[in-house]
Order: sequence, then structure tokens, then C-alpha cells
Amino acid sequence: MIPAVDYIRILPELVLSIFGIIVMMVDPVLPEQGSKKPLGIVALVGTLAALAATAYQTGFYGEAFYHMVRVDTFSVFFHVVVLMVSLVVILASYDYLDVQGIKAGGEYYALILFGTVGMMLMSSAIELVLIFIALEISSISTYILAGMRRRAAESAEASLKYFLLGSFATAFFLYGVAMIYGATGTTNIYNIANYLHTQQSTLAYLAVGLMFVGLGFKVASAPFHVWTPDVYEGSPAPVVALMSTGPKAAAFAVLLRVLFATGAPGWFWMVWVSAALSMTLGNIGALVQQNVKRLLAYSSIAHAGYLLVAFAAGQQVGISAAMFYAASYAAMNVGAFAVVSHFASAGEKYVTLDDYAGLGRRSPLLAGILTIFLLSLIGIPVTGGFFAKFYVFSAALQSNLVWLTIIGVINSAIAAYYYLRIIVYMYMRDERSETLVARIPVGLGIGLAISLIATIYLGVLPGRVLEYAIQGAQDLLK
Repeated sequence: MIPAVDYIRILPELVLSIFGIIVMMVDPVLPEQGSKKPLGIVALVGTLAALAATAYQTGFYGEAFYHMVRVDTFSVFFHVVVLMVSLVVILASYDYLDVQGIKAGGEYYALILFGTVGMMLMSSAIELVLIFIALEISSISTYILAGMRRRAAESAEASLKYFLLGSFATAFFLYGVAMIYGATGTTNIYNIANYLHTQQSTLAYLAVGLMFVGLGFKVASAPFHVWTPDVYEGSPAPVVALMSTGPKAAAFAVLLRVLFATGAPGWFWMVWVSAALSMTLGNIGALVQQNVKRLLAYSSIAHAGYLLVAFAAGQQVGISAAMFYAASYAAMNVGAFAVVSHFASAGEKYVTLDDYAGLGRRSPLLAGILTIFLLSLIGIPVTGGFFAKFYVFSAALQSNLVWLTIIGVINSAIAAYYYLRIIVYMYMRDERSETLVARIPVGLGIGLAISLIATIYLGVLPGRVLEYAIQGAQDLLK
């Protein structure tokens, strides 16, 4: 018989699943032509309840369901990050669905909740088969969400590309799981670690490489990044906010467990090369973009590279730096895409740099908020992005990764150009009279406030979050 405490250790996932089912059951009751905002409220309540359940979990650390799930500081950290991302995305979607004429509100909000369940399970699972299942739950939800703008051909294209390439990448991960089982006779991460500490296995090297390919696709690191610009451009902007932060944070959590908790061999140079390529290709690609969503897509690739620098640093300092970076990036990037989703208007017509010309005069508040997020993405002090990069590069230097640090710093300077370019357009270019800016809705305003507060808090008082990340790194390595 399964102990009751085991259910507490998956309580947030249970709560989100129940609220996702409630959303699907309430949807047919609502008027077909009416607003789907009540469903958004249900989803919002579910997310807040899951956050409360995560806080309750902190008193019940341990393993559950026959060593398939582990609740510790590490998993709780990523639970909070993923849930806060989902919360902001739901708030940003209230008016977005009505503006874009998307009628599938029930499916939309339910898929966000179910996708979040997969992301949370990815961060707490210590069994590779369960990680694969959680990865599929998250992926299938985002595949469908990417095509929610059904009348837009580019949205259907984005969904199809994401599905085909994502399925291909998942196969690599699954082959890696099969090979690590063949090498060690187990798929439990900590049992794998015990085996690899006592015996060497050539097959384990290949298994780690295949799993890295599968997870590299999910985090959009080079050379597995080719899907990112097209998918981000065609997908609904709030969905891009979700897929560029939530699944990426969850996939990085899995990668941390696979590389460090297992003591897997032969991964260092793969990570080193991928980090250097991601930073360089992402920033160079962003330099020539006129579409803001594509620009932020290439930016996302570059930030995956910065985060992988912390992986290359290794040890406790690198793991904690990677965790802090994941939280900071989630806060600023989800906020930036929330602004883009509001400004894009019906049909997402206004997504080029020219459309942002004069925004500082037409909507000072919206421009000011976006400016703070962009400055954080650059890494300017008093923002979370500054301390995130500082901790990552400090960890790299402590591990004597001088050349990788130099590549990262040069790329950070390159990135400043295209982020500042958006700010120049907003404040120093003549406005386009046909581009109108609607008032900021209440839901979006709350979502932006959450992202803004988190970004500033992580830049002014990063100590508590970093301490929690350090404790999470210690729990991971136990």
C-alpha cells in the first residue's frame, strides 16, 4: 500500500491536474460565443493552489512511489519557478485570447496546466522513465499550444515544426535512457550513480551524449536550436513566454540531475562546445532580426549558452549559479514576452522594430517596463540578469574556464547592441501613427508587476534565492 505521504510529495501535480480537468468540464457550460475569462480564473486559482501545495511540501522532503520521485530543495526551487511562469502566462492570456479571437479557451488553459504538471514532474523525478513521461506531457501540451492561432498559417507551421523536430529529439533521449539501462542495469538516477562510481562503461558515454542531444533541443542550445526562431515567431506570444522559460527551466533541471547526480562520464566538452556555440550563434543571429519575437528567440538561444557555462563550471558553485540564472531568466523573459503579446494587437500585426518606434511617447509605462526587462537581459546592475551573469562567470573562473568566460563576456557585449536597439526605437525614433497601444488590462498588469518585482528583487536582494539555490545544489549532490 502506498503511504499517504507519497501523495503529498506529488501534491502540486495532483492539484494542477484536478484544476485542468475542472477547466475542461466547465468549458462546455459557458456560452459558445462568450468570453473564456472565467476559465482563466479557474486556471489561476489552480496555479495559486499548486504554489500553496509546493510550500506545504517543504515539510515532507524525501522520496516517493518506490524511489521514482524525490522532493527536496532542488525540486521545490524549480517547482516555484515553473509555477510563477505559468501564473504570469495565464494572467497575460486573459485579454489576449479575446483580442486574437481564439475561442478554444478551455483547451488553452487546460493545456497550460497539464504542461506545467509535466514540467514539475521533470524537476522532481529521479527515474529516467518517469522523466521521459513527464517530458512528453510537457512537450505534447506545448506542441498544441503553439498552433492555437488556427487562422494563422505561420502558427500551424510553428506547431508542425515543433512537433516533428521535438519528436525526433525525444527519440534521442529515449535511446540514451535505453543505453544507460543496458550499461548499468537500472534507470534510477542515484542507482546509476552508485554503479558508475565503482565501474567504468563505454556505453555510458554514448548514452550521455544521446540524452544531451534530446535535452539540448528542449533548452534550445546550439547546434540543436534551428527550430527556435520559426516556432517562436509563429506561436502565440504568451505561449512563447511559456515555452521559452518553463520547459527550458525543467529541462535544465533534468540535465543537472543527469550530468551531476549520476556522475555521468564524458560530458564536459559537449557542454563546453554547446555553450560557446549557443552564445555566439544566438547573439550573431539576433543582430540582424527585425521581428522582435525572432530577436528574442535568438536571445533565448544565447541565454541557454550562458546557462551552460555554469554547467561546464560544475561542482556546487556551478549548479547553484545555473539554478539562480534559470530563475532570473524566467522572470525577465516571461515579462518581455508578456509586453510583446499585448503590443502585438489583433493578428499579432505589430511585432517588428519599426512598430516599436515612439512607444516611449505613446505608452511610457509599457515602454518603461519593457526597458527594465531588456536591461536585465543585457545584465545591467540592479536587475536579476546582472547577478545571474555575475554568478555564472564567477563560477566559470573558479573552475579555470578562462576561454569560455572570455567568449561569454564578448557575447554579452554583442547582445547589448540588439537589446539597446529596441530601446532606441522606443525612445529615439519617430512614432508610426497607425500603431495604437491599448490600455494595459488588469490581468496583464498584475502579471507584469510580478515579473518586474521578481527581476528587481533578484538584482537588489539576491541573497536568499542564492542561498536556496546553494541548498538545492547540495541536495542534488547527496
